[in-house]
Amino acid sequence: MVLFTRWGMGDAPAELQQKLAGIFLNLLKQDTAPGVIAFYGDGVKLACEGSPALDQLRALSDKGVRLVICQTCLDFYGMRDQVRVGIIGGMGDIVAAMKSAAKVISV
Repeated sequence: MVLFTRWGMGDAPAELQQKLAGIFLNLLKQDTAPGVIAFYGDGVKLACEGSPALDQLRALSDKGVRLVICQTCLDFYGMRDQVRVGIIGGMGDIVAAMKSAAKVISV
């Protein structure tokens, strides 16, 4: 399981963070993909309209990766209607996925 808690990766300018996330997700789809990728906090923006990572996330979803986007976070940002990939779930769904995962990686 991979957790995205930011709108990108690393401690860098937003554009670089998003570019790094795209590269990371591209590499994930070429190898053994995780069973679940969850998004909360600013991370939900990666699954929403305008995200530079949508193509990579769609490819992972097509490969069978479950993408779970935090409903509470979407509501906080007013972005529920902008989700373009994955399923909207609660924190309970994310915790359940964490408990059943062999490994949880936060990026």
